[in-house]
This record gives sequence, C-alpha cells and structure tokens, in this order.
Amino acid sequence: MKTKMENLEQVSSNKIFGGQQRVYSHESSELKCKMNFSLYLPPQAEGGDVKLPVIYYLSGLTCTEQNFITKSGFQRYAAEHGIIVIGPDTSPRGVKIDGDDESWDFGVSAGFYLDAAKEPWSKNYRMGSYLNTELYDLILKAFSNVVDPDRIGIMGHSMGGHGALVSTLRNPGQYKSVSAFAPICNPTACPWGVKAFNGYLGEDKAKWVEWDATELVKKYEGPPLTLLIDQGAADKFYIEKQLLPENLVEACRSVGVPVILNLREGYDHSYYYISSFIGEHFDFHAKILKA
Repeated sequence: MKTKMENLEQVSSNKIFGGQQRVYSHESSELKCKMNFSLYLPPQAEGGDVKLPVIYYLSGLTCTEQNFITKSGFQRYAAEHGIIVIGPDTSPRGVKIDGDDESWDFGVSAGFYLDAAKEPWSKNYRMGSYLNTELYDLILKAFSNVVDPDRIGIMGHSMGGHGALVSTLRNPGQYKSVSAFAPICNPTACPWGVKAFNGYLGEDKAKWVEWDATELVKKYEGPPLTLLIDQGAADKFYIEKQLLPENLVEACRSVGVPVILNLREGYDHSYYYISSFIGEHFDFHAKILKA
C-alpha cells in the first residue's frame, strides 16, 4: 500500500533481516522530475525511540536505486550494525533532453553526481545539489525520529564511488565516513570523465577539477578523514585506466590525507565483487559512525 509522509510516497516495503527495505518517490525541485530512492530501516529503528547512523550508497553507470538493494546483500550487515541506508537514483528521469539516451555512459543513468553548467543539461542534471542538499535535508526532516544527523557516512560504486568521494571532499564534515568500490578517482584524466565533464560542464577545465576527487583532496581542509578504496585487480575498467585509484592515493599521500587501497586479486567490476566485501565496508563505517 502506498503511503504519504512529508513530500514522500512509499512505493514498496519488504521485510529483510528483521528490518524494512523500502522505496520512496518524491518530486524533486532540483531535478524538476519525480525521483525514487531506497531506504533500509534496520530492526533497531522499530519504535522510533533511538536515533541511528546513516550511510548513503551511490550506484554506478546504468543503475537505478534497485541494483544495490537487490544484488549486494548489504541488509545483513546494516541490520547487524543498526545502520540506516539510503540509495538515490543515478540521474533525473523522464525529463526528455535530446541525446540523453544515446549512450550508456552519458545522460540517463549517468548523472555523475555533479551540477551541470552547460545547456540543456544545467536545468535538470543537478545531482550534486540533489544528493547533498535536497535529498539530504528531506531525509533529516522526514525521518527525524530515527536519523542521527551527526552520524552520516557515504559509499558508492564506480561512478557512484566518484560521487561519494567528491560529495565528501566538497562538503567537509557533512559525511563522517567514506568508502568506495572501484571508484572513478580521477575523471579529468579518463575517457568516461572527459566525456561526461565536457558534456555537462563545457570546455572550461577549471570547472572540471571542482568535481574530481584527485584534485579536490589536494586542497582538503576539513575534519580528519580516512578514504577507503576497494578495487578489483581483474576489473577491465581498472585495466583500461578508467578508474585510476593510484592517482588518488598519490594525491592523498602528498597532502597527508589517510587513504586505504585494497586491491582484490581476481575480482571484477560486478556486484559479485561488491557483495564479497560489502561487509568489510560496513565494519569500516560502523567503527567511525558508532565511535
């Protein structure tokens, strides 16, 4: 049954590991369209008498809010640790911009978690502000009885790993913990990033570096932060130099920002890889958010 709360419409709810895996929709003022997001409420949220930490999970290219909740098996670990998990979609939906569905790595399902500066994308493709302001504030308001605003982390995969890193570095202190699976670490230096940034931001490369984790970390001045990067060594996109985690590690070390890079032999870019190590990432976030 669909229910309304604040600006939210509950689309679905399924019990899993004692908690509730839900999907909500709402009208986004930033993106000017209806958006879905997933929300996992662990069993500790029942009754609403305790405030729990939160982790945002950002998905990668071609994904919706569904991929992570159906393929990763994260709910087991979120339930064990008592962590609420939010999963936004990856781009605006149904805004019908010419060319938005011509390729899998630009346009629909490929918003890159940035605010577009180039027409016609700048009207709707504002995933950076949507995630870090609109949705963030909506969650704090709509679930104020269970969300602890001082214990929020973020993680992501591939394009979503880029989004998690950039969101943390651009908004110091907003996210207390951050990790990423196979993130696009240096988009200004890889084909995926060059295509997306030229399309969304235009030719001014000064704007590009504002959405590149490797560049942003060089001038990070926020609260102490440790970056956890997980990378499959057999990932074809890693081999093809689309992800470039070593560039981010080098930048972190040049300015003294702690970084962990786990290179996983034999693992690829898929959710088989993510599900193998998602428990370790929840352990990492829980140690920080529940300290």
